[in-house]
Amino acid sequence: MYSWMSSRIPSNFLFGMRGLTNYGLSCCVNTLLQTLSATWELADLLDKWEASCQRREDAHNVPLQLKRVLTAMRSDLPQPAPHQDFLRCLDRNCVRLNMQHDADEVFLAIMNFIQKQMDDKALALEIQNLYKIDLETQVQCLECTSIQTHNSYMLSLPLHIKEDHNTLEGCFSSFFEHHELRGIDCCYCPQCGKKTPSKQGVKLLSLPRILCVHLKRFRNSRGDIRKLDCMVTFPETFDFSENLQEAFHSEFAQNDCKYTLHAVVVHSGYASSGHYTAYVRNRANQSWYYANDSHVEKTSWDNVKTTYGGNYRHTAYMLMYRRGPGDGRQQPQLSG
Repeated sequence: MYSWMSSRIPSNFLFGMRGLTNYGLSCCVNTLLQTLSATWELADLLDKWEASCQRREDAHNVPLQLKRVLTAMRSDLPQPAPHQDFLRCLDRNCVRLNMQHDADEVFLAIMNFIQKQMDDKALALEIQNLYKIDLETQVQCLECTSIQTHNSYMLSLPLHIKEDHNTLEGCFSSFFEHHELRGIDCCYCPQCGKKTPSKQGVKLLSLPRILCVHLKRFRNSRGDIRKLDCMVTFPETFDFSENLQEAFHSEFAQNDCKYTLHAVVVHSGYASSGHYTAYVRNRANQSWYYANDSHVEKTSWDNVKTTYGGNYRHTAYMLMYRRGPGDGRQQPQLSG
């Protein structure tokens, strides 16, 4: 622990957290870097990687630049961490500078670049497994009752929210409940040999170490994108085995389904213009901190809860939960 008083620490460096300068609308990437830095399992895996790419390829390699910037963010220098090379690297890979971006889309793009550009494919798969949610989709024909199944995975769980008061548990339940598909949504049934009305549902095959939740606050309405500022409450800890057993597949075999929140991506403003910030839980002292580009300050769970929404336009957009204790004493179970 640092010996000087926090009031004397620059606002861009608190308890091992370094701020990030905003370069050309880079708040979205800055915020994601804070959440990825708080996910120490990712940084630990990247530290194991010895990249074999040539120097001329360095500037185009997203995981290599990510490794470097996460290392810089862990250093104890007071000035904002250098991350312009990472921003330029994303720009070379078509995540453009000086443009508004969607945080969930950029997060998934970074995960995709890791899979494509890391030469150590086994390590890249371990990183993917940190976030990998294995699912089985079941489609039952309502005419012949035959069932088709399809296995897939997601790296973030997109949750629909209602234009009303929402709870995270309610959003999860809605995602996993069965929905009828009729009319133009009918599915082809091999048994019937035609498109028929059906019932579709999703079951969990496994949960990841890091559960990324995307609250779908942006909605297309007659060609215009608008933001939903309605309330979505979420807890610091969530246990699937207590709240959502109906979501489990019969082959689901994990014992530990309890998650602790460690990062919140926040969107302020409107769909057409806005700003991203982050609340992250510090690994060393388990306190919450607020990162707004180069400014970092200690905060509280009560302040995190102001991002529930309702009367505020300062609303949670992505939630990062860690399975097991939040203090790092449990070893990562990367295979899910």
